[in-house]
Amino acid sequence: MTNPTIDSVYRSIISRLTPVLGQSEARSAARVIMEDVRGVTPTDLIVNASRTVEQATVGRIDDIVRRVITGEPVQYAVGTARFYGMDFIVTPDVLIPRPETEGLVDMIVKNWGRSDDLKVLDCGTGSGCIAIALARNLPFSEVDAIDISESALDVAAKNSLRLKASVRFSKHDILKLATPDEPVYDIIVSNPPYIAAEEAADMDDRVIKYEPYNALFVPDNDPLVFYRSIISYAVAALRPGGGLYFEINPRFGPGIEAMLRDRGFADIDMQRDYLGRYRFITAGSPRP
Repeated sequence: MTNPTIDSVYRSIISRLTPVLGQSEARSAARVIMEDVRGVTPTDLIVNASRTVEQATVGRIDDIVRRVITGEPVQYAVGTARFYGMDFIVTPDVLIPRPETEGLVDMIVKNWGRSDDLKVLDCGTGSGCIAIALARNLPFSEVDAIDISESALDVAAKNSLRLKASVRFSKHDILKLATPDEPVYDIIVSNPPYIAAEEAADMDDRVIKYEPYNALFVPDNDPLVFYRSIISYAVAALRPGGGLYFEINPRFGPGIEAMLRDRGFADIDMQRDYLGRYRFITAGSPRP
């Protein structure tokens, strides 16, 4: 049996996934699958298109494509997701890192990248993508990361090890954070659950059926529950001159801003993501 070429395998993936994902997303998924399984870069798809692919590799690719066709997100099917230039292990125990969340890391690195010996807390770390990206990009920083899910913390710890990032992971419930006796952190960051349960009906089945519900959704009658708890903690835990960074649901931006103002935070700013949606809120530590 003649082994197929890189080009023919790539085109076959696109052809099979286009009816399910649409052509643009099918091309993106095909690139992810080829790079993960065969180590084929976008450049290889052009320069080395005539090279062959071993039958065992073709079999693994076929298995992944079948899983995606049945509804599984391609990142779970291949077992990794790209974030901030790194490949993170992802399982259904953690959310798939989103490109817009890279903007949250960008803001922190831009504001703090020239500072040394920072103490950072990531609340609701999931795969560890934010904490690890910050540990890799903030010089000599000490990064703590918490999550309520032991399964998520296990994934995060594996990512920290394989990406050679020093992060201290621990199990804590964001809604039950103990108030520290004195300020601890220069930076507190969180991408907490922020999708109202009523919004589920408009979301992709690939998200609803596969990604962890508790990491996505909040009660319709109290959508700011996690922000309220983190803000209360940050009042005591954030050092003078420190910064609080949130990813948000654009629907709830004004409510979070009001909450921050009520608790005395300074320099509150709502910022857009790369798609132009209000996706982030930053604030300075409360005034004395």
